[in-house]
Amino acid sequence: MDSKEVTLLKKALARQKMARQQAEKLLEQKSLQLYEEARHLKESNHKLENLLSEKTSELDGVFINIIDPYVVMDLSFNVISMNQSAKNFLGYDHKKDTINLWKMVHKDYMEYTIESFSSLQEVGKLKNYRAKIIVRDDVEKWIEINASLIYNKDKQPIAAQGIVRDITQEMEVTEMLSEQKRQLDIIVNASPLGIVLANTEKIIKVNHAMTDLLGYSFEEFKMMSIDDITATDDVENSNILMQKIYNGEIDDATISKKYVKKNGEVLYLKVSLNSVKNIQGKTGFVLAMLEDITKQKELEIQKEQLLNDLENSNQSLQEYAHIVSHDLKSPLRSISALATWLSDDYKDVLDEPGRENLSLMQEKVASMDKLIHGILEYSTANNSALDDSKVDLNEVINDIGETIFIPDHVKLVIPEMLPTIMADRTKVHQVFQNIIGNAVVHIEREVGLVEVLFNENKDFWQFTISDNGVGIPEEYHKKIFDIFQSIGNNERSTGIGLSIVKKIIDRYQGKVWVDSVVGEGTQFHFTIKKTII
Repeated sequence: MDSKEVTLLKKALARQKMARQQAEKLLEQKSLQLYEEARHLKESNHKLENLLSEKTSELDGVFINIIDPYVVMDLSFNVISMNQSAKNFLGYDHKKDTINLWKMVHKDYMEYTIESFSSLQEVGKLKNYRAKIIVRDDVEKWIEINASLIYNKDKQPIAAQGIVRDITQEMEVTEMLSEQKRQLDIIVNASPLGIVLANTEKIIKVNHAMTDLLGYSFEEFKMMSIDDITATDDVENSNILMQKIYNGEIDDATISKKYVKKNGEVLYLKVSLNSVKNIQGKTGFVLAMLEDITKQKELEIQKEQLLNDLENSNQSLQEYAHIVSHDLKSPLRSISALATWLSDDYKDVLDEPGRENLSLMQEKVASMDKLIHGILEYSTANNSALDDSKVDLNEVINDIGETIFIPDHVKLVIPEMLPTIMADRTKVHQVFQNIIGNAVVHIEREVGLVEVLFNENKDFWQFTISDNGVGIPEEYHKKIFDIFQSIGNNERSTGIGLSIVKKIIDRYQGKVWVDSVVGEGTQFHFTIKKTII
């Protein structure tokens, strides 16, 4: 063997020796540690043996600083020792009272306690024992115990020790939440509205009303997503709205959408969506409450169709009224012309009765022309668009005073300046002209007076046209606003003017009514809703 090999062997031997020394040192340390632990364990067992045999308080120094109640009992549930926290919690002192923990167990938990104690004896430990006990003054408490057996030097169990935790508030909260959940489940399942809890992938839960609405079972719903029950043409809009909720852009929304029943029938449902957030404040689920509005939706569709039909019908009627008006007025003009020619050409031949008949004919033609014009105005009063603008009512009344016939004995008066309102000038002119026109021709007094008055209310203008004419019998106070209804046999009235007034006032969300006393006079009142000027 050469010197090189000897050198290598010496180095290896040195390393071995060093490793052995380190191992011996580590073993010595572990042995010492093991010895100390064994000594402490022996001392502890010795103390416990003394405790059990003498029932002294030597262990008070061991657990006096434990915050939670700490109890040592023998295997018959008799308390051997306890710390101050245990005394405070149970209301007893083992130095003054004989305490048996078994007697404190609530009757509902005795069987469970027997099973748990048997497990403690078999395993040596007991974890998370939860039960209800009755402490001093019959106060019920919820407790959680973690316990272990205590052994003598022969490794025989001689006692048990445990830390008791008061969980009364926790259990009360748990029971309250459980009861609230039970009540909520009752409310949800009894609700006439369909209720759905869902996430982006599937439906989590539905109530009975939902199964009745769409015909799917609870199990079938749990295998579906919201898209699966949404009508195809509503899926995209539904997904956009759901995404806004999950993105945190909105917390709730209400929409109407179509759902497909199991049998293929389509329902219109009003859906109220609400975000259900997690502890991070993000939407984890969406809660939807659904109401069947199929009949209402169908009625809305029918109403919309009827409105369209009515609009078309009104347009046709308006066009027809113009055509009829033109066609009727043409022969009237011819009759009027012929009567005029007869009167001019044969004035020397005709006797007085003949001339009176021709004059009467002209009056009838004029009345017929007026009636046709009234019918045309009535047919358009509710159809033509309102061209609202600023209207100075003082100018309107002045124009009316200059254009209608006012007998010499009648005076039209505006006691105070009338307001400027937002309205359709032509329509407003029709209202005032029809009422004033009726008033001035029904005054038989020597001095007639027609006054235009007004009051300003919060939301409406109220106008009154008062006269000292013959008055209107009470039985006509409502009838006069119906078409072709006039008082008595007055041939100068077509019975259309006041019905036009009512139509126009209705369009301005107002009311029209009359106060009158026969022989004293009449007051026509009407209101027009205010709009911003």
